[in-house]
Amino acid sequence: MHETLPRQRPRSPMLPLAAALLILFNLCPGGALAAGTTPERAPLQATGNWTALARGHAPLPPMGWASWNAFLTDLSEQRVMASTRALVDSGLARAGYVHVNIDDGWAARRDPATGRLVVNTERFPSAATPGGNSFKPFADRIKAMGLKPGIYTDIGYNTCGQQANSPGDIARSPRGTLAEKSIGMRGHVAQDIDLFMGEWGFDYLKLDACGLAMYGPESRPVKERGYRMVQPWIDVVSPLRTDIAGVRNAYDEVGRALAKTRPANDFTYSVCVWGDADSRTWGQHVGNVVRTSLDIAPWWGRMLHAFDSASHRALYARPGSWNDPDMLHIGHGEFDAGHLTEARTHFAMWAIINAPLLIGEDLSRTPASLLAIYGNTDVIALNQDKAGNQGTLAYDSHDIQIIVKQLADPSKKGVVIVNRTGSAMSADLTAAHLKFDAAAPVRLRNLWSKASSSFTGETSFRLEPHESLTFEASGERELADGLYLSEMPGRVHVADDGIVVPQADPTVYRSINVWAGTRNGGERPQYMGWGGAQVDMTPYDGALQVNGKGYRTGIGILAGSRMEVKNDGQFSRFTAEVGVDDGTRNSRDAVVFEVYGDGRLLASTPLLRWGQDARALQADVAGVKVVELIARQVGTEGGAGNLVVTWGKAALGAVRPAAALGREPKQEKSAMDWRKTQLPGNRARQTMSSPGRTIG
Repeated sequence: MHETLPRQRPRSPMLPLAAALLILFNLCPGGALAAGTTPERAPLQATGNWTALARGHAPLPPMGWASWNAFLTDLSEQRVMASTRALVDSGLARAGYVHVNIDDGWAARRDPATGRLVVNTERFPSAATPGGNSFKPFADRIKAMGLKPGIYTDIGYNTCGQQANSPGDIARSPRGTLAEKSIGMRGHVAQDIDLFMGEWGFDYLKLDACGLAMYGPESRPVKERGYRMVQPWIDVVSPLRTDIAGVRNAYDEVGRALAKTRPANDFTYSVCVWGDADSRTWGQHVGNVVRTSLDIAPWWGRMLHAFDSASHRALYARPGSWNDPDMLHIGHGEFDAGHLTEARTHFAMWAIINAPLLIGEDLSRTPASLLAIYGNTDVIALNQDKAGNQGTLAYDSHDIQIIVKQLADPSKKGVVIVNRTGSAMSADLTAAHLKFDAAAPVRLRNLWSKASSSFTGETSFRLEPHESLTFEASGERELADGLYLSEMPGRVHVADDGIVVPQADPTVYRSINVWAGTRNGGERPQYMGWGGAQVDMTPYDGALQVNGKGYRTGIGILAGSRMEVKNDGQFSRFTAEVGVDDGTRNSRDAVVFEVYGDGRLLASTPLLRWGQDARALQADVAGVKVVELIARQVGTEGGAGNLVVTWGKAALGAVRPAAALGREPKQEKSAMDWRKTQLPGNRARQTMSSPGRTIG
C-alpha cells in the first residue's frame, strides 16, 4: 500500500515549503526578487509575557538510563531491569539518574481491530496479564524502585528499528499485515498517548522521525519488506524539500495530546528529529528535550559532531527545554574503560552544555572506573545547576575549546577546557574568559582531581590528546552589580530570531559516517539554524563589532527579531550599546532598537545604519517581570538582506547613579516615530540573506 500522509498544505513536486517560498518571495525569472518587493513577516509585537514552553516537566536536564546505545532493538525486560537495579544499587539513582527509558524494539504489533499496540511478551513477559496485554506491571515495577519509566515510538507509521536492514533487526521487527506492522503513532496520536502516559503510566516519551523520512518509494523496507510507502516529509539533504511546518505541527499535535492526558504536566517530551526540519529552532517551543544531530556513535569524531550541533545553540535552551546532542556513549568504543580520558571528556562536555545525561550502556556489566565517571557529583552539579544556563564558548577553535557556564551563585562559573585533537596542546585561561575582574585572584577547583589552585589575569595548561580539564571557578565579577545577558542564556527566550529562509549550520564538525564509511562523498548534514541568535558572536560566527568598536560580550542577532528576558523583578536596570554590526551584508537599510517591560515601551533608538557608532541604550526595569528586546529592520531596498545587529554589553543590573554608568544618553525619538520618517511604504521589512551573498 502506498500512501501520502495528510499534510498541512497541498503538495507539489518541490514539496510545500518550496511552493510557499516562491509565493512568499514573489520570485522573478532567474531567482531575483521582484523590484520593490521584500518578504513580509508578521509584525514584531511586544507581548508582555514569557512565552517559552510551559508544557511538560524538565526544570533541569533529564538524567537516567536509556536502552538504545546498549542494546539497539535487542532489548528485553531482563536486560532493562538489570540496568535499572544497577542504577539503584550503585547509588546513581540517588545522584539524580531517575529516568529509565526503553527505546525501539518493545512492540509486537498493532491490533488491527482495536488499533491498540501490543507489547512483545516474549521479550517483556510481565506484559502478559490476566486481562490481556499491558505494560503497566513493567512501568509499576520501575516506579516502585523510585524511578520514572520512559517509552519510545515514532511520529510516522513505522519506527527507526523497522527500517534497519541487519538480519537481527529484521527478525525482531513486527510481522503481519500492513496495519499490524504500523506501530508508529501516525493516525493513533490520542489513542497511543492515552495508552502510554495514562493507562500504562509512563512518564517520558521519546518521539522519533524515521517514519517521516525513511519509507519513500525506493527504500528497502518498502521495496523488499512491504512496509507502507510514505512520501518523505523530511529530506535530510535538502531543507527546501522538507515540510518544516508539517513536521512541527505533527510534533506539536503530540505535545498537545500529552498535555491533555497529563494536565498536571508531569511528563517529559523528547523531540527526536535529529536536527533536521529546522527542529533546532522550533523544537524549543514544542519539546522538553530536542535532538540537535543525527545519532552519536562511540567514536571521537562522531562525539564532536554531536557536541557541535548543540554547543552553538545556548540561546535556544533553558529550563523547560534542553538541547540534546544524543545519549551518552560512554562504555563503548573509544569511550570504554580502556579510554578513560575520552570518557571523562565526553561526560564533561555533555554536562557543561546542559545536555541530558542519559547513560547508554549495560549497567549490569559496567566497571567501577566508568561508574565513577557517571557518579561524579561535582560534574553532575554543573549539569544540574538550578540557574539553567547552557555553557557558552568563551574560546572556540578546531583544536581547543573553553566552555564557560554561569552558575546560580553569581561568583561561580563552571569551566571545561577541551583538547579536541590527537596531539598534546597548550591552552591559556584568562579572567576575561570567565568575565571576572582581571586584577583579582581567580580560584579554581578541579572537579576530577579535587585539587585547588588560583591565578590572577591568566594561567596556562598542557592537555594531552583528547584530554579535558573541568573546574569550578570563583572570583570577583567583571560586572560587579549584575550579569551580562551572555552569561545567563537560561533567562533568554528567542521568540523570533529574524531568520527568513533556514540555512544549514556550517560550524558542525564533519566526521566519517560510521555506518557508510567513505563509500560516498562524505556526510553533509543540513542542521538548520545558521544565522540564529548567538552569545558573544554574530549570527554568522563573527566577532561583534560596530563601526570599528569591538565587543567581547553581547548578543548577536538578525534584525526583525524579538527576545524575551526573564527579569522577575530581580534586576532594576537594563543597559546595552547597540548598532548595526560591521559583519552585516546589508549596508543600505536601518534598524530601530526597542526595549519593553511587561509590554510597555521603556526605551528606543533612532534609525541606525551600518557605519554609525553604537548607541547607549538603558531602561529602568525595576519591578518588571519580562523585558523584551526588539530590533526592527527599516528600509525599502528589496533583497539587501537581513541586517546583522549587536546588543553589545547587554546586561541586567541594579540601579546606581547615572554618573557611574557613564554619560546619560540623550533622549531620542520615540520608537514609534521612525514610522513617520522612514522612506515610502511605512512598513518594517525583513529580507533574505546568506553570508557572502545577497539575493536580488
